Formats: sequence, structure tokens, C-alpha cells
Amino acid sequence: MKKIIVLLLMVTSAMTFAQDKNKRETLDVDGVCGMCKARIEKACFKTKGVKSAIWSVETHELKLIYDERKTDLKTIQQSVLNAGHDSEGLKASDEAYASVHDCCKYRDEAIKYDHKKE
Repeated sequence: MKKIIVLLLMVTSAMTFAQDKNKRETLDVDGVCGMCKARIEKACFKTKGVKSAIWSVETHELKLIYDERKTDLKTIQQSVLNAGHDSEGLKASDEAYASVHDCCKYRDEAIKYDHKKE
């Protein structure tokens, strides 16, 4: 009986380690251009554990792959907010937003309109 219990514990442990450690998530992040794309992705990659971060100018979707043993979605989202970009109902601080380039002021309707014309 002891051998069976030990064997079950070993199998359970092996299965735990074999689980996929990579988590996939998608966030909506505000921005308007290629400079925004670079800033958003760079902010994500500065977060330990982020393996992939791809933001789309057209859809405003940030597709992430990260090691959930090293980070979580809230931490990554905070990095994006700190870079000056609003995300999923959360607003970047005024100081962080002020740090983005003038052509990247996505809260300004005139700038959004200018980028749509391009």
C-alpha cells in the first residue's frame, strides 16, 4: 500500500511540473500609432516573465504570453499604465500620460482623427 501511495504522489508531482507555465491573455490598450506600439510592447517586456507582447494599432489589442510563475496580468497592466497608456478601464496617471510624445496623445480627439486619415 505504501508503494502505491508513493507512486501516486510521484505521478501527481510529475503532472504538476508538466503543466504549461505560459499563460495567454489579451488586453485592450489605448494608443494611436507605431510609436505607441513600441512603447507599449517595451513596457511589457520590461516586466520579468513576459515572453511575447504584440499590440495592434488597428484593434488596440495587446496579445500577451507570460510565465505565470514570474508575473501576473495586473503587474503587466501596471507597466503599461506607467508607460502612459490606458488599459481596460484603468487610466494612466496624468504624469505618465504627459510623458508620451505629442503625436501619441490618444485621449485627444483631434490626434485620433489625424491618425485615422493616414
